[in-house]
Amino acid sequence: MELKILEQSKTKLVFELIGEDHTFCNALKHELWADKAVNAASYKISHPLVGIPQFIIESKDAKKSLVDAAKRLQKNLAEFKKAF
Repeated sequence: MELKILEQSKTKLVFELIGEDHTFCNALKHELWADKAVNAASYKISHPLVGIPQFIIESKDAKKSLVDAAKRLQKNLAEFKKAF
């Protein structure tokens, strides 16, 4: 997975997730919405076969929200793997 930042400010982050699809993007979006500081979190894939997911996050601190969501997702996946 490669993250390419397209737009960045304190409260808004727009980036592409090269090499990912709906599976990871939906999980990340779900984790972002669990953060009360997040005002908006969504993504789009312009073409279902060759499109690159483009995410947009708006929050009090967009970069921190993304990092926190990724850490929670990693922890949840580790717990799932252990239980499985």
